[in-house]
Amino acid sequence: MVNGSGTRLIGSRPRRVLCAPDSFKESLTAQEVAAAMAIGVAKADPAILCDQCPLADGGEGSLDVLIGAMKGTIHHATVTGPLGEPVRGRFGIAGGGKTAVVELAEASGLALIPVHRRDPTRTTTYGTGELIAAAASSGCETVMVCIGGSGTVDGGAGIAQALGGRFSDRSGMLLDQPLTGGTLHKVSRYEPPSGLPRIRVACDVNNPLCGPKGAAAVYGPQKGATPRQVRQLDSALSHLASLCRGDPNMPGAGAAGGVGFGLVALCGAQLEPGIELVLDAVEFARRCERADLVLTGEGCLDSQSLHGKATIGVAKAAWDLSVPTIAIVGQTGPGADACVDAAKGGWLAGIVSLSDRYGRQRSLAEPATLLAEAAAEVVREWHSGRRGPRTPI
Repeated sequence: MVNGSGTRLIGSRPRRVLCAPDSFKESLTAQEVAAAMAIGVAKADPAILCDQCPLADGGEGSLDVLIGAMKGTIHHATVTGPLGEPVRGRFGIAGGGKTAVVELAEASGLALIPVHRRDPTRTTTYGTGELIAAAASSGCETVMVCIGGSGTVDGGAGIAQALGGRFSDRSGMLLDQPLTGGTLHKVSRYEPPSGLPRIRVACDVNNPLCGPKGAAAVYGPQKGATPRQVRQLDSALSHLASLCRGDPNMPGAGAAGGVGFGLVALCGAQLEPGIELVLDAVEFARRCERADLVLTGEGCLDSQSLHGKATIGVAKAAWDLSVPTIAIVGQTGPGADACVDAAKGGWLAGIVSLSDRYGRQRSLAEPATLLAEAAAEVVREWHSGRRGPRTPI
């Protein structure tokens, strides 16, 4: 039975809880968050059946989530890092061997670059292209590329190079060194690679390629760009777009320093909302249909969560199945209230902030313990029927 607000009526308490969180960045993996929530559910009522469904939205951690869900295996390859130095990167092959997963952060991530060397005019995505090539050489027909966490603003040109794309300068000379954000302006002609597998791109933002909301302006400073370099990079990305005749205003084109644009325009890839791709891979709809309550969460819930992030993607998918969702998060930021307002794109039934409830210092020191405690409280409240309004609880 469903009531007028779209909430399933289940009697005195839920019998099955689906724990479907994202990671708490730099604190807990999605798997660790789901496990902590499950401990809390069992503490509240051992009779409740709990399904752990760790998630990601195309950002960091997506490789492990997807390969775990698809019962695959992890493989390693030495590839070109963002600064041109060798790094040891991972990619996954799903059970059955037809689908591979590559996470851009493994070869081209910001975390691979020491703070004092962060300069997106000098970084490249070439190594990510090498990981895609390694996955394709294993016989995979489809490669899922998760593009969060980049330390680059090269428009995906490095990836295209590693896959066989040919970039030439005005004199017709082949540019055979890995392209960076600072060398894109040299490109005068591009010949796309051939024989590529199907590439599906999991994207967790909807920024355009260029302009005030584009890859350079929004994300360049986070990767070490000065104001002058932001202008330089934005101009370089605009130049690349004009050469390739792609759509620089496509939602997600600016993701990962323009990799969203580059994979589509340079490599014929298909750009998809990352959370939708992951929800499909983990069979979320089937698992949610059997649930009475969904617990989700992420490190920080704010207005950005409404634009392709996992927590709201989970809540919307559960809402469509008439299953209520409560988010347990590390902290909330500006715009979090909109996440419980369906009219504004939010679909949550409630929010629990560990920082608000237990204090910021303790929430950083004991995240797993407090997640379990908060989950237990949420389930007890639900069990007793004291759910409260669609606002933070």
